[in-house]
Amino acid sequence: MASKIVVIGDVNGQFRTVFQKLGALHAKNNFALAIVAGNLFADAPEANGVNDPDVQALIDGRIDVPLPIYFALGSRSLPSAVVDKLETSSDELCHNLFFLGKRTTTKTSEGIRVVALGGQLDANVTASQSKDKYSPVYGEVDAKTLRGATTADILVTSEWPEGIHKRSKVDFNPEVHPQVRQCVADLDVVLKPKYHFSTSGVNFYEREPFFHAPNAETDNLYPMTRFISLAAYGNPNKQKWIYAFSLDPSASNPISPPTGSTACPVTLSEKKRQAQEPREQTLVYDDGGRGGRRSHKRRKGEHRGPISASECFFCLANENIATHLVTSIGENSYITTAKGPLSTSQTFPRLGFPGHMLIIPFSHQPTLGAMEEEERRCTYAEMQKYRTSMNSMLKAAAEEDYGSVTWEVSKSSLPHTHWQYLPVTTDLIRKGLVEAAFKALAENLHWPTFTKEDVGDGFEETSDFFRVLVWDPRDDTAKQSSYIMRFDEKIRFHNQFGREVLAKLLRLDKRLDWRDCGQTQVEEEQDVQRFKEAFKDFDFAD
Repeated sequence: MASKIVVIGDVNGQFRTVFQKLGALHAKNNFALAIVAGNLFADAPEANGVNDPDVQALIDGRIDVPLPIYFALGSRSLPSAVVDKLETSSDELCHNLFFLGKRTTTKTSEGIRVVALGGQLDANVTASQSKDKYSPVYGEVDAKTLRGATTADILVTSEWPEGIHKRSKVDFNPEVHPQVRQCVADLDVVLKPKYHFSTSGVNFYEREPFFHAPNAETDNLYPMTRFISLAAYGNPNKQKWIYAFSLDPSASNPISPPTGSTACPVTLSEKKRQAQEPREQTLVYDDGGRGGRRSHKRRKGEHRGPISASECFFCLANENIATHLVTSIGENSYITTAKGPLSTSQTFPRLGFPGHMLIIPFSHQPTLGAMEEEERRCTYAEMQKYRTSMNSMLKAAAEEDYGSVTWEVSKSSLPHTHWQYLPVTTDLIRKGLVEAAFKALAENLHWPTFTKEDVGDGFEETSDFFRVLVWDPRDDTAKQSSYIMRFDEKIRFHNQFGREVLAKLLRLDKRLDWRDCGQTQVEEEQDVQRFKEAFKDFDFAD
């Protein structure tokens, strides 16, 4: 069902008047919600703290907010009194007035998905500034993380996407051009929003709608994006500062490009990099395990360059990623069911689904330790949170029948680090058979020995390593027994080592190679749905 929405440019502190005008329009149009895409408040010190009577009146609920209004983080700092209130009220400033935040995904009661990137890009932004959701600056990592939203009905940004003018015949000649950013263009390419709103001072700009190339993920339809940049309320040029439209989030994309539209003018940053040499595309799952069958053999002497994010089958930026396997998306990582899972829906009867999961960081890095400090710490913490949440799910579904094993190959030559998670029966853990199985196979292969230690996010490690995290359901769900095997280039380490150990331990030897465990998409979707149903009460990202 379509909802009526109204979007406003910079309000610059004139919210009392603007809300009155909105109230009159709302009485006639019955809008579902409104969005302030620019600065709601004026410059400090005019709107700094309790000394501004209108700001305090708004916080106290003495100014009528006629309908649900979401306001963005613009280019200015918020009044200190506003920040104080938001910090204690789950970002609800007063009745009907909600803060979108710096880097957020919001789903309204109408099912409309709003993604917001607030503030201005600062290449030198500190970790603390990036973490502070009220500071009007963001870093590249903030923008990159939002790609994990995968889709958006409405995208709101303070800055414009780089290249948005290409292919357009709409004139736009302001005295001061809005700042354009490649990372904002990346969001348009990845999220394919139906509407992208920004602001442009005293000028209004509405580009021709543009379509994204059809592919299997879009059912060979043409997703459309409309980019609109609103002028400020009360601007001297009498330019358009308010924009109303209807949106049905469930509406299908068109089967062909509409008349008057153009091809997408913006390009994903990874695609702008010149390819080093033609190279084979290898699924990340096809990781060179012993006896594995490669679908493409590299010719002798052929150079294979590093896989980019747009080619990587663990990156949400890849247009060909199997999105139907994705089960939850967090701030820094996401989880999927494994392609060709080791276990089946019969392996763990009290679950009814395989339970073989992947915990995958957004960042396209070979190891956690290769990430920047703030990103590394946040990503590791969230991956552990996913592990803990799935442990809680196991305990709720099967009491103490199942524990879990999580394993990681931290290897500098891999394209994209990730963890694999698998339930195991509790007796295998309590009898010490999980630990013994890993140690025994390593010994048989004449590999280094395992040590029992916790290396955290791996930043202090100077070599490649294999990690196993074991959880016993009688313990707290966050507890883990950590075992590490360090190795160097002298060891011909195969990346299916963890799966091989657990296949033997669970007597699933015939499922050692994931390519022998293929499922139809319908079967995969059924497993995903069953997992989601079991995980819904523990999914902190929902």
